[in-house]
Amino acid sequence: MKNEKGFTLIEMMIVLMVISVLLIITVPNVTQHNNTINTKGCDAFVKMVEGQVQAYNIDKKSLPSSVNDLVSGGYLKTGETTCPDGRQITLTAGGVVSAIKPTSN
Repeated sequence: MKNEKGFTLIEMMIVLMVISVLLIITVPNVTQHNNTINTKGCDAFVKMVEGQVQAYNIDKKSLPSSVNDLVSGGYLKTGETTCPDGRQITLTAGGVVSAIKPTSN
């Protein structure tokens, strides 16, 4: 008879059980912290837009009047005007970037 090496059915079932336990532990933790993850992602996105405002200011020698100026100038991609949590990126006349919740009608 040949000497065939491989995993037995019991070994495979133990590995699948360990993977299942790890998934059962981690998935609820990620979903519980989803709001925190989106908030931190929005904070990071605001910082990135602030950097793009500075780059616009260096290139054009003036501050952009709105986020649309950054999009049309190629500093932001089209559609990059909202945070992961749904807040809208706004730009004041002084070049201050902020994220606000859109008003619902």
